[in-house]
Amino acid sequence: SPHPAMSSGTCFYASGQEDSSIRTAFDVKVCLPASSTITVEEDSAEPLALSFVTDVMWVLTCAILVFWMQAGFAMLEAGSVRKKNTNNILFKNLMDASIGAICFWLLGYSFAYGNGRYAYDNPGNDNKFIGSGNWALQNFNDDTQYHSWFFQWAFAGAAATIVSGSVAERCRLEGYFVYTIILTTFIYPIVVHWVWSGTGWLSAFYIGDDGEPFLKENGMIDFAGSGVVHMVGGFAGLMGAIAIGPRRELLSDDPEVRAQVKGHSDLLCALGVSILWMGWYGFNCGSTLGAGAGNGSYINLASKVAVTTTIAAAMGAITTMLYSRFFLKSYVLTLCLNGVLAGLVSITAPCSVVEPWAAMMIGIIGAIVYICASNAIKCCGIDDPLDAFPVHGMCGMWGVLSVGIFATRSNIKRAYGFDNDAMTSGNQFRNQLIGVLAIAGWTVVTSGLVFFTLKFTGLLRVSEEEEKIGLDASEHGVEKPKGVEMGEVKDGSVANKGSAQAV
Repeated sequence: SPHPAMSSGTCFYASGQEDSSIRTAFDVKVCLPASSTITVEEDSAEPLALSFVTDVMWVLTCAILVFWMQAGFAMLEAGSVRKKNTNNILFKNLMDASIGAICFWLLGYSFAYGNGRYAYDNPGNDNKFIGSGNWALQNFNDDTQYHSWFFQWAFAGAAATIVSGSVAERCRLEGYFVYTIILTTFIYPIVVHWVWSGTGWLSAFYIGDDGEPFLKENGMIDFAGSGVVHMVGGFAGLMGAIAIGPRRELLSDDPEVRAQVKGHSDLLCALGVSILWMGWYGFNCGSTLGAGAGNGSYINLASKVAVTTTIAAAMGAITTMLYSRFFLKSYVLTLCLNGVLAGLVSITAPCSVVEPWAAMMIGIIGAIVYICASNAIKCCGIDDPLDAFPVHGMCGMWGVLSVGIFATRSNIKRAYGFDNDAMTSGNQFRNQLIGVLAIAGWTVVTSGLVFFTLKFTGLLRVSEEEEKIGLDASEHGVEKPKGVEMGEVKDGSVANKGSAQAV
């Protein structure tokens, strides 16, 4: 089964056809006890070894692409803030990856995958809620599983980075460090365990004593992380934005003062989204966790995932373009850039189990969900500078639910091996809805506790004066131009100079 949970498991799929000329599907699940030994004839050992090497290289390459998305997030966020906060937002992106790497290595990966067993073969340390064991990868002693940690760390870094956009331009570094540690150590890994491990209660890979997932039939399907990664990052960002409050300019009744919060570089935003779109192919296609296995079935599935990912992203951009033209009376670049991201986030969960026409519909609806959510939080007075919650939280939720609407029986069988009537009976949508509510509830409660605790201890928001001069000066010692309050126009000459200097 092509998914992170299968990287250290004891189950595989085989063809049920006796006639070798018609073996086109791996439709029989075979599960072996951990103590079982498979003997491979010498003639077949070399092809198996080559297949394994191909799979590892595929995962490593895709993981590097996912990590490259950190550069995309950095450029997008740098362009979306004012120049006086550019250094600060880039520093936060750097620390997301660095702090996240150490935390996910020491504890996070263990909470997510534990000892890497399935429910029917569990020695007792893992449970349906949390993993346990393999602390600091101490059980990775045969050099064949390190690629799995590398791939999963890149995903954890993406989840943490999403939050930085929601609290941009007014969050203290100390508070942000505390949150990043808790997210990558505990909040995010728990959701990974629920959905992608062999023992998680939401997982499609949970195999109980009866041979079935805990959520009957197929469990919750989230192929590459609309719920696991994007909902966690988006809903955590929402709680951060609520706790920290809006930027001071947005509290003014003067439209000119409110307009000062506009980001300083659309060029950086466009570059960032282009990098993210590219990296998303590692995100989604790489979630097959194999290229050489399955006699070509894994890489063929990855190819289809690339197609559905592309179509959804493109339709997200086109939908927001049409909205901006007909409702805003102009073609708004930044809105269309977020439309791309809305389509990408929406297709991340269903990318392997839907047809291209369904990917188009998912992208269209995802863009509409983004637009509605963005307008809604603004009406509620919530300041999310990068629209992280509308893009990642709400579109992530839509992506998970869309599996229960647009997935097909044949595609689920191809990607996961299940062959049942879960789609027609409504059982799959039920599973997806349960998963959405669980992830949203968990993230809102845990991240809310973190952010409001930081707020009440004075560790969350910088002072009004520090916010006014910019976090580059107050947090990083970057000298501001003399006689000019960074981010505020004093006269026409300063405005022209600022425009000329903007990247």
